[in-house]
Amino acid sequence: METDQSPRAGHTDSAAPCTHLSCGVRLRLFPSTVCLFDEFVQITVSGLRPNQEVELRASATDDRGSLFRSWAVYRADFSGQVDVSRSASLRGSYTGVQPMALFCTMKSVIPHKGFFKKHVLSPHEVHLTVHDGDLLLAQETNYRCILGNGVQRQTVTEAGFTGVLFTPPGPGPFPALLDISTFLSETRPCLLANRGFVVLTVSVYSQQRADRSKELHLDQYEEAVLYLRKLHTVGGGAVGVLARSKGADVALSLAAFVSGVGAVVWINGCSANADVPLFYRQRALLPALKPDSSKRIKTESGVLVLKATLPVPRSEQLLPTLIPVEKAEAQLLFVASGDDLNWDSAGFMEQVVERLKLHGKNNYEAILFPGAGHLLEPPFSPFVDSSFHGIARVVALWGGVAPLHAAAELHLWMKIQKFFRTNLRCEVNADQISAKL
Repeated sequence: METDQSPRAGHTDSAAPCTHLSCGVRLRLFPSTVCLFDEFVQITVSGLRPNQEVELRASATDDRGSLFRSWAVYRADFSGQVDVSRSASLRGSYTGVQPMALFCTMKSVIPHKGFFKKHVLSPHEVHLTVHDGDLLLAQETNYRCILGNGVQRQTVTEAGFTGVLFTPPGPGPFPALLDISTFLSETRPCLLANRGFVVLTVSVYSQQRADRSKELHLDQYEEAVLYLRKLHTVGGGAVGVLARSKGADVALSLAAFVSGVGAVVWINGCSANADVPLFYRQRALLPALKPDSSKRIKTESGVLVLKATLPVPRSEQLLPTLIPVEKAEAQLLFVASGDDLNWDSAGFMEQVVERLKLHGKNNYEAILFPGAGHLLEPPFSPFVDSSFHGIARVVALWGGVAPLHAAAELHLWMKIQKFFRTNLRCEVNADQISAKL
């Protein structure tokens, strides 16, 4: 288990004095300046003149040192107050009533930088300030914790895989999730552990540079599923699998070929085995659906749109790459973004649903989020519509319209938790009963 001394969600500091620098102006965060990363905070400014216009700014630095910023202009009401949850932004990074948009619309000062948060032991610090022209009126810092109180983090190195395990406080039993990321990321699995899931995260590619010549073996992910099912804190039922992008077709292949998977959330994935050949138990399972780099579209700014490079596989030649999703006994949730510019996730989802219908299957649900881009993250994450692509090795557009993308992230986050709680059994086994007695 790893711990640190940084502010942690669950600590209440609402009685602490608020920072006010000028003329009694106060910037307050409710219910506290310390919260979990995926929690809502209410931002209010008081002590202003009636109808005074002020600019609210948010800034944060990620773990690579990249600075992210957003801003919005508000007009105080007759009592000299701005309540961001009810007041409308007049102009800035967003307009209208958007309670958490100062967080969601933060963008890198340097163009095409992705938001990188690797260290879950330290909070995401968002600095909020209130300005009247060049005059700083008030300031406050929101500590948005990723690792909640009592959640344990440990690195797991087994015979078949390496990953990071997050365990909620208490004896359990808890539903178990395998989170498959393209490159190892701990934020999403850690936040789900805060919500009562045991989560093991593993990656598709171990290096920041993916080697497409390599074979991908399903066995390591099967080992991860078996590892989770044996944990004393897990209810002993089937495991849920959650993944986006390349990880999503791995998750779908797991459900099709491996036992012990009870539910899968597929986010902006592919209907076929993308990028590298898939093997299982020393035999070739599925050939790779390869991208065609000649189909890249270069924008005026030089950033590339990759959507057309990976085709929806309908030709006779490409059909062998398709994942036989009809073999999956798990409950399936497919999520696609309507403005995904990385690849045609909506087209891939449509193909998967068509195949399931053709085989008379009804163990699925499909959701399309118009206006959302490829990089659907936990809610209140800074919006990234373009950054360096770790597989294609180019600066690419991910797509998305900031407010629609943020709304999709929040909706999806609630849906993921409800879906897994509904479809994963969580039973107390004999050993756990004995331990409690």
